[in-house]
Amino acid sequence: MAPRKLYISRFNLLFLVLLFSKFAIAQSEIAGFPIATPASVGMSRERLSRIDNMVAKYVDADLVPGAVTLVAREGKVVQFKTYGHMDAENSRPMREDAMFRIASLTKPMASVALMMLWEQGYFQLSDPVSRYIPSFSNQMVSTTSDASGQTGELLPVNRPATIRDLLTHTAGLAGGFKGNTPFFRSTMVIRPDDTLESYIDRLAGLPLNYQPGEDWQYSNATSVVGRLVEIFSGQQLNVFLRENILDPLGMHNTKFFIEDDQDGRLMPHFRPGPIDNKIEETDPGTDESLLITRNRNVVTGAGGYLSTVPDYFRFQMAMLNGGELDGVRLLSPSTLRLMTRNHTGDLPLYLTDHVPGNPPSEQPGPGNGFGLGWAIIIDSGAAASPLSEGSFYWTGATHTIAWVDSEQELIGILMTQLSPHGHIRLRQDFQILVYQAISELY
Repeated sequence: MAPRKLYISRFNLLFLVLLFSKFAIAQSEIAGFPIATPASVGMSRERLSRIDNMVAKYVDADLVPGAVTLVAREGKVVQFKTYGHMDAENSRPMREDAMFRIASLTKPMASVALMMLWEQGYFQLSDPVSRYIPSFSNQMVSTTSDASGQTGELLPVNRPATIRDLLTHTAGLAGGFKGNTPFFRSTMVIRPDDTLESYIDRLAGLPLNYQPGEDWQYSNATSVVGRLVEIFSGQQLNVFLRENILDPLGMHNTKFFIEDDQDGRLMPHFRPGPIDNKIEETDPGTDESLLITRNRNVVTGAGGYLSTVPDYFRFQMAMLNGGELDGVRLLSPSTLRLMTRNHTGDLPLYLTDHVPGNPPSEQPGPGNGFGLGWAIIIDSGAAASPLSEGSFYWTGATHTIAWVDSEQELIGILMTQLSPHGHIRLRQDFQILVYQAISELY
């Protein structure tokens, strides 16, 4: 019996070694990228730890339920942490794979999708939108930026809006930040019988806020980008994104439609409450979420996707790598270079008017330009930003942010779930604390 016992012991030992090795490998990487010591990529572990205290300040004050952050340099993860909880009752600790409503972080993905079709020769950036969407023909401009057309005068456009205007938010479209915003918001609510085509036709029929190309105003333009993807590809936007971006990059937790709470990973949505802005839940992370019951015929490019920090990190890494990741090329480096150049000249970039009742304009602002899908840092001094000039970024209405700093080979991502959020500066604080942790500039 002794030899048999020895054989079993060796088998068990081998099993444990293999199990431990698998566990060790799994813990040594995030989303397929290695975890590295901060010092190995010119960053300070001690200074990175300041992020913990900063996020905890917001969580402890009940200003956000929790958050997930990630910092990577040279394609190596140096910080990936969860903070707080997924619920107001503090019964569910934040998960690394929590699925957040990423809101406008959808826009860069939709913009990349359209530029993938540009590379295939479907259109030119200077093409009028009306060439492909007839409802954009004969548009009129309101002299009072009134989407209802009930005040001021309606003037014909000086020139048609182009596809580049859509990608840069200079198409003149009425929106929810300037002009007659109450009328716009009530008119552009997605209806049960809407398709993306009918939704975009309704948007195109509203008077423009300004002449195309003469101003920068954040709008639903990227929803029109999504419609163009459907027209050129012959596929619904979410299908095109799934087959051409998400699955090829291994972003399997990034979805527009879900059937349930994703095994407890779906993050509830919160808003500031009436008492000291302490959070209160507005949409649950359960099977009763509005995300599960929403219109499934309208997939907008402007927002609506769910994602995780590790998933979005893979998308950001593809952008840092010049449009390629793990042998999958989405875009050529020259196309991505074009997308991340400033296309808006000296136009001032602000989300809101500086008037009483509006939250302060967070970003963009002075020193920022806009490319084909992202804001671009064109003057770090004027922007008072730690990001290098040429960095590209965007944010989401749920207080998400993701950026790529090619000069410093740096990626930062923060996700939480709160709107409106003009009373906090979590994502701005996060950016500062990431950059103060750099000990070696490239």
